[in-house]
Amino acid sequence: MSDKKRFLDKDYTRRQFLKLSGKSLVGVMMSSTMLATLGVTAQALADDKVRVWAFPQGLLVVDADRCVGCQRCEINCTLTNDGVCSSYISRVKVTRNLYSSRNGNGLYTENNWTYFPDTCRQCEDPACGNACPMQAIEAGIDGIRKVNQDKCVGCGACVAACPWHMPTVNPETKKSSKCVLCGECAVGCPSGALSIIPWDKVAAAAQEV
Repeated sequence: MSDKKRFLDKDYTRRQFLKLSGKSLVGVMMSSTMLATLGVTAQALADDKVRVWAFPQGLLVVDADRCVGCQRCEINCTLTNDGVCSSYISRVKVTRNLYSSRNGNGLYTENNWTYFPDTCRQCEDPACGNACPMQAIEAGIDGIRKVNQDKCVGCGACVAACPWHMPTVNPETKKSSKCVLCGECAVGCPSGALSIIPWDKVAAAAQEV
């Protein structure tokens, strides 16, 4: 069966979804009924503002229609993982979308700003890892690809190779970092733009579709 099978059919396991998680919604047909069950707004569905990635805890649902650009996700990310407050080294990116015109984001159009939280896709065949000369980006037994700080030399090859430029080299430590799927970005999101749907709830929602 092709990877265009209906998302979360009853025999569709978490492990199978993890193999597709790097594609976000590309190549995966997720029904509007399923997303609505997971709390995604109808407007976000209509405007194609929804992205979904697999976390160990469940599905990370990014609803750009709810994002207010408060940067709380970036603050929580860096406080948890780095002990500092910094948008630049945050593993979830909002500020760069708000203030730059990267891919058309951050532009003031039709009386509204376009921005959203964005993060690592945890690609099955990661361009960042393939480009690293030190093989510092490794997948653990849980399948999460992280930067081994002992191996990283801060060359920036991973940043250049990633299609979304998600890894970031810390200018102070001279080490690269990327999302480790800790979920703290979603925990502190006040608007519900980021949410993690536990796997048991995902399975229950799939039964209702």
